Amino acid sequence: MGIGEPPTLKRTFFHSPCFIIGEAQYNSYMQKNDAPQPPISSEIPKRRRFLGLSLGLGALASGSTLSGCSLLSSRKPIVGLVLGAGAARGFAHIGVIKALEAQGIRPDIVVGSSAGSVIAALLASGATGNTLNRLALNLDEATIADWDLPFMGKFGGLIKGDALQAMVNRDVQNKTIEQMHIPLGIVATELQSGKGILFRSGNTGLAVRASCSVPGVFQPAVIGGKEYVDGGLVAPVPVSYAREMGATFVIAVNISSEPVHQDASGTFGILQQTISIMQRSINQYELKSADIVITPRLKQMSGSDFKSRNAAILAGEVAAQEQMAALKERLKS
Repeated sequence: MGIGEPPTLKRTFFHSPCFIIGEAQYNSYMQKNDAPQPPISSEIPKRRRFLGLSLGLGALASGSTLSGCSLLSSRKPIVGLVLGAGAARGFAHIGVIKALEAQGIRPDIVVGSSAGSVIAALLASGATGNTLNRLALNLDEATIADWDLPFMGKFGGLIKGDALQAMVNRDVQNKTIEQMHIPLGIVATELQSGKGILFRSGNTGLAVRASCSVPGVFQPAVIGGKEYVDGGLVAPVPVSYAREMGATFVIAVNISSEPVHQDASGTFGILQQTISIMQRSINQYELKSADIVITPRLKQMSGSDFKSRNAAILAGEVAAQEQMAALKERLKS
C-alpha cells in the first residue's frame, strides 16, 4: 500500500463526486496507516497538496448556490421570443415586451410571423418596449395602405405592400436582417409550394412585407423570383422556427383570434374566419413545444381594428404579468 494514495480514499474521492474528505478524517487515516513507515520528506508536500485540494473543493461546494455537490454552473438558457400573427391584434405584442423588459427579461432570439414580424423586426433593431408603444400610438394605418385597383394585373390583392416595406425599413434604420442587434427570423409562406420559409438575411422590410401579405388583402411579395404570402398560413405562432434558430427556452405570444369571436359575414369576414379556423388547428400542435405561452385577452377585437390599439397593448401587459411568476420560475430551473 503506497503512503500517498490509499486505495479506499482514492476510490471514494474520485468515483463519488459528492464526497469531500475532511482534514480530521484524513489525519486519522494517515496516523493509523503511516506509523510503521519511515518518514519520507517528499510525502509531506504530497499530503498538503491532497489536503489542500480536499479543503478547497469542500469550500467551493459549501459556498456554491447549486444543488447537491455539483461544481459546474448551469448553462444559461437561450431565450427565444415568438410573436404570432393577428393583424391589428399584434399591438398586444408591445404590451408583452414592455412587461418583460420591466422584469429585466430580454430575448436572445426573436421570431415573428405576419403582424408579429413587424414588431419582431423593430425589437431586433434595438427598439425598446416604450419606443414601440410610441410608434404604435403615432401610426396612421393609412400610410401603409397603398391601394391598387382590385384584382387587376398579375397579382390579386388590394394593397401593394410597398408602403409597409418602406415604413419598416425606415424604422429599422435600413438594417438588413443579419445586421440586427438581436438575431431575427421572419416567417413567410412560399406561394407555389406552400412551404414555410424562415428569412434570416436580406431586406428586412421586404421580408416583413412577405410575411404580412394576407391573401386577398395584400399582393404577394416577390423575392428572388418567387412569390410569398402571409407567414400565418403555415406558422401563426412560429415556435418551431425559434427552436431551429437555437432557442432553448421559448416564450410564445399567441394573438390568434378564436373563430367563435369572428364576424363571418361578407367576403372579408369569411376569409378571416377561414384563416382563424386554420390557425387554431396549427396552434394546437405548435404551441405544445413552447415553454411559456402568453395569450392576451383580446376577445372580439378584429384584425382590422386599429382603433383598439391601446386596449391591445394593455391586454398584452396584463397577460404577460399573469405569467411572470411561472416564467421566472421556469427560467431558474
